[in-house]
Amino acid sequence: MKKYLLILVDIFLVCVGYLLTLLFADIGHEYNLNLHTISANLYIAVIIYVIFLYLFRVYNSILRFSSVHEYSLCFAACCISGGVVCIAKLAIPFLMPYGVHLLAALLSGMLTVCVRVGCRIVLNWYLHRRAQGEDHPCVRTLVVGAGEAGNLLIKDVLSHHETNLKIVGFIDDDPRKTGCSISGIRVLGNRDHLKRVCAEKNIDLIVITIPSIDGENKKQLIELCVETKCRVKVLPSMNDLIRTKPMYQNLREVEIGDLLSRDPVELDNWQLEKMIASKTVLVTGGGGSIGSELCRQIARYEPGLLVILDIYENNVYDLENEIRFNYPQLHLKTVIASVRDRVRLEQIFAEYHPDVVFHAAAHKHVPLMENNPTEAIKNNVFGTLNAAECASKYGAKKFILISTDKAVNPSNVMGATKRLCEMIVQALNTVSKTDFALVRFGNVLGSNGSVIPLFKRQIAHGGPVTVTHKEITRFFMTIPEAAQLVLQAAANAAGGEIFVLDMGQPVKIYDLAENMIRLSGLVPNQDIEIKITGLRPGEKLYEELLLEEEGLKNTKDRKIYIAKPLDIGYAELKNKLQELSRVINEEDEWSVKEVLHNMVPTYHIDYSGKVSPEQVANA
Repeated sequence: MKKYLLILVDIFLVCVGYLLTLLFADIGHEYNLNLHTISANLYIAVIIYVIFLYLFRVYNSILRFSSVHEYSLCFAACCISGGVVCIAKLAIPFLMPYGVHLLAALLSGMLTVCVRVGCRIVLNWYLHRRAQGEDHPCVRTLVVGAGEAGNLLIKDVLSHHETNLKIVGFIDDDPRKTGCSISGIRVLGNRDHLKRVCAEKNIDLIVITIPSIDGENKKQLIELCVETKCRVKVLPSMNDLIRTKPMYQNLREVEIGDLLSRDPVELDNWQLEKMIASKTVLVTGGGGSIGSELCRQIARYEPGLLVILDIYENNVYDLENEIRFNYPQLHLKTVIASVRDRVRLEQIFAEYHPDVVFHAAAHKHVPLMENNPTEAIKNNVFGTLNAAECASKYGAKKFILISTDKAVNPSNVMGATKRLCEMIVQALNTVSKTDFALVRFGNVLGSNGSVIPLFKRQIAHGGPVTVTHKEITRFFMTIPEAAQLVLQAAANAAGGEIFVLDMGQPVKIYDLAENMIRLSGLVPNQDIEIKITGLRPGEKLYEELLLEEEGLKNTKDRKIYIAKPLDIGYAELKNKLQELSRVINEEDEWSVKEVLHNMVPTYHIDYSGKVSPEQVANA
């Protein structure tokens, strides 16, 4: 019905175009045109115009979503129709002069386009107002970034009446754009004018639409936006956009990771495909924060088989469902097992013969491992030994250990066990055909047990947010970035390397707490208290990424470095591990720590919690 109504409108507009042409040209007397002749000309012209508008599929588009493409087709159909009428004049003498038809074609084209644009504007305005109503008050929105992404956002908002966003203006640092309009929305200034514009225009929401912005600029811009007390959202990178959604539905809240000033990782896809495609890849600890993200990243490169191994079934159950949904063609196996169980590991390696092993299974919570050192050793040290020896025995091409900055000059049991894990894979590399390497990095934002989830819970409960020391610092990166860099390092591994990831500048945990409170729309130490609780057993003020004797050299990837491997004899290390195995069975915490210190001389034991035999007797 709407299509036929539009055809009738176009017929009327064509007639108007011809009548306006005759009125302006004033050629009626010169060519002796009468009502009958004009009617015959209009009849023939209308038929030709409707035919060509139909052939150009003008009536198939939805008026509310019409764009420049549809308008161009409409104008072109009218111009071609005018040309066809001129050609018809050669066979039909009573048709009006060529100039009349050509000018009428231009006028008709402009009229049909103008009417469509007007209808689209009025219809979208009406639907937008009706969708908002009283229950959906408009959100006055300021867009930062008057580039391609910002323009696409504007178009999406204008064409989707269900959104309650009302775009008030743009902010852009390009001085040439200030005062200009994009899709009818003015550029109101640069970032220096942000606070003033937000106050003058009563802005509720700031949207940052600069997907290609570098890390440092992004951090500074977000901090400026947060100071305005407005809600802040960001548009993800173009790679992370879900193309099937309107642009405004891709917007996400600002996350603490946006304030790390880290640039996106550029992966060497060819190298990764060569390492992973059609290969069998095993990820131990596959249900954990890093392990699960590794599995997601690996799945993109179409391995022949992905084996996810973990002892905790709930995490891997959710991960398995997610990966099967996103990659339905992927050959996937989920295995519930502990790396401490050598017999079970032997069965798994014998069945699947993995080509590449990523070893992410470990106990990692510093205070818990400080109080349970034997469990840390059983899982971290002997779990790594089991997995590494199985990889060597069953012919894996690569074995990559996920290590930590806490392994460098460790002051706690967890760090000491991870340093021992590093020594195991370095020693094995000297006697095995498998290429053993390790990747060392700092804390990962949002991982299980990290400060971010803890701070979020504390803020949600009204505080206080607890920080152990005002000057304590840590290195941070996001989970996807850590997983991507681990994969990139693995692709470069030739055996024996210590890959050290560029963690950027260390971050003060106190500053992190303040930023998280501000991102929640609150004021630190006013709305939410930040409480200093004191360092915990085994906790250092700062972490290191490198031992003094390891040195460092660049790789072709600017975010990955290689430390010099130390010469560690495998036979001697095995003998020391046997002694460690004997001691942990005695469950004597301090004896275990002392043996651990003998094996890892850089480990500094914290004796502050030790109870003497006399104290035990007196108790």
